[in-house]
Amino acid sequence: MNPKLKYINQIALPGRLFFGPEWLVLGVNNTCNLHCKMCDVGVDYKDSNFFQNLVGTKPLHMPLELFKTIADQAAENYPETKLGFAFTEPLVYSHLYESLKYASEKKLFTSVTTNALSLRKWADKLVDAQLKEINVSLDGPADVHNEIRGYTKSFEKAIEGIDYLLGLKNAPSVSVFCVITQWNIGRLKEFTDYFRKYPLKEIGFMHTNYTPGSVAAAHNAKFGNLYHATASNMQDIDLSKYNLELLQSEIQTIRKENYRYKVTFSPELHSQNELHGFYHEPGKFFGKKCFDIFRAVMIKSNGDVIPAHGRCYNLTIGNLYEQSLPEIWNSKIIAKFRTDVNNAGGLLPACSRCCSAFSG
Repeated sequence: MNPKLKYINQIALPGRLFFGPEWLVLGVNNTCNLHCKMCDVGVDYKDSNFFQNLVGTKPLHMPLELFKTIADQAAENYPETKLGFAFTEPLVYSHLYESLKYASEKKLFTSVTTNALSLRKWADKLVDAQLKEINVSLDGPADVHNEIRGYTKSFEKAIEGIDYLLGLKNAPSVSVFCVITQWNIGRLKEFTDYFRKYPLKEIGFMHTNYTPGSVAAAHNAKFGNLYHATASNMQDIDLSKYNLELLQSEIQTIRKENYRYKVTFSPELHSQNELHGFYHEPGKFFGKKCFDIFRAVMIKSNGDVIPAHGRCYNLTIGNLYEQSLPEIWNSKIIAKFRTDVNNAGGLLPACSRCCSAFSG
C-alpha cells in the first residue's frame, strides 16, 4: 500500500488496517548468554514488562513447527513482511539454522539482532541460510563493552565473528548498534572510529530506553487497568551520572566526520536542552506517535502475540496455535489498543522513552 494511504488508514481507521505487518519480531528463545547492565534481563529484574516479554515464556525455545507456521502464513498472506530474530539472543536458539533456511525457501527476508558472542561459530551457516542482515549490539570500545556485558572477552569474540563473516562471499549486511549509557559517554567517538575500515551498513546510537517508577505510576493511574506499565531498565542505570555536556560534544564531533557507513542517533537530539529534557524530564514526550504498533507484532515462543516488540505492554492480542496471523493482525484487542493510543495523542504516558516513538 502507498505510504500516504497507510498513514491515512492509521489515523482514520486504526482499528482496521488494510495492509500487513512490515515486521514479525520473533522471540525465538528465552535466555541470554550475557548480563548487560542496562537491561532488565541482564540484571534479573523480573518485575518489568520487558523482562516478562523476553524471558517470561515457556518453552525455552520456539518449536520449529511453530516457526514454520509463522513462515507459512507470512509467505501466504504478507510475502513482503520481514522476520526479525531479535529476542532474547538468537544465536543460542536451538533451531536457528533450520528456521532461517526454511524462511529462505519461502523467500522471506530475515534479520538477526545479536550480541555476536558466538557469531564466529555461526557465520558459515548464516550465509548458507541466506540471512539478509545482521545487527550487532555493542556498547563501546573493548574495555567498556566487556564491563557492561559482564564478560571479559565479549567484544573480542564479537569482532572475531564480524571479521570472519565479512570475509565470506554473499555475507549479509552488517550494522552495529550501541546504547548510550553512563558507562560509554566519552568513548563514543573512539568507538565509531574503530570501525572506519569496516564495510558496515550503519552504526546506530540509541539513547537509553527507560521508564522510571514515577512515569509508570502516572501511566497506571489512567491506563493501568488496560495496559499495565512497569519501571524498566532503571536498576543499575543512574541518570545523574550521564555527562550530558560531554555527550553533546561527542555527538557534534561524530556528526562532523565522514564515515563510510551511515551514523544515526535515535532520537536525534541537537542541543543541551533536548538532552536534559530526555534524561531528566522522563514524562516529556520526544516522539510524536508510536509507529511500531502499525507495522509490527512480536511472537513469543509459546505462540502468544503482543503489539510491536519486547518493550511494549505485556498485552496478548492472540495466539498462533488458536488463530491465524491475519486474524491476530486485526484482532479486537489490538484494534482497541491502536485506537486507544491514537486517541491519547499517539503515545501513552509510559511510551515516552520507547524507541518506537522515534523510528518513523
